[in-house]
Amino acid sequence: MVDGVRGGRSTHGICYGALAWLVEAGRIGDVDVSGLATALIVRYDDDEPGSPWTIVLHVDAAGDESQRNALADVFLGRHGGPEVGVLPWVRKLSNLVDVRPDRIELVARGEGYELRIGEAVRARATRPVSSDVVVRCVIPGYDQPGHELVADELTIDDDPFAWELRDNCAFASRFDYASE
Repeated sequence: MVDGVRGGRSTHGICYGALAWLVEAGRIGDVDVSGLATALIVRYDDDEPGSPWTIVLHVDAAGDESQRNALADVFLGRHGGPEVGVLPWVRKLSNLVDVRPDRIELVARGEGYELRIGEAVRARATRPVSSDVVVRCVIPGYDQPGHELVADELTIDDDPFAWELRDNCAFASRFDYASE
């Protein structure tokens, strides 16, 4: 959302990218997931009937099996909750390609972040977009202001996805997830 106005169609009719989360502190039931990360590689086409999401979910290989399963359950919407239930890949038709344990590094750099997911994903977005508009993401946490960034690199080689982008948009925000 830009200045409180929700967007419409994707800029080019097809949306694809990488979304990543670092859990600073948190529990899923009795499973501590503090310090672990998860990431989604996503694609959808505005003109495909129902515009289903195709996704690969990466869960932090640093976690044990119960931690990885708990993260997958949350980010695939299996626990429900008001924040997670509005995730577009949860509320709409989606095609889950795979859940992959992998090394996930999400590191603050400059005014943004660098993301590495094993050998499959490299992203670097460290420069802010110069603008006075208020930008918010439409996934949970949109109520918290974020920072629109320029992605210097977004390289994906993660079957069935493959693309390399430069100077496209990125977004960073901090927020809380909670299921009730």
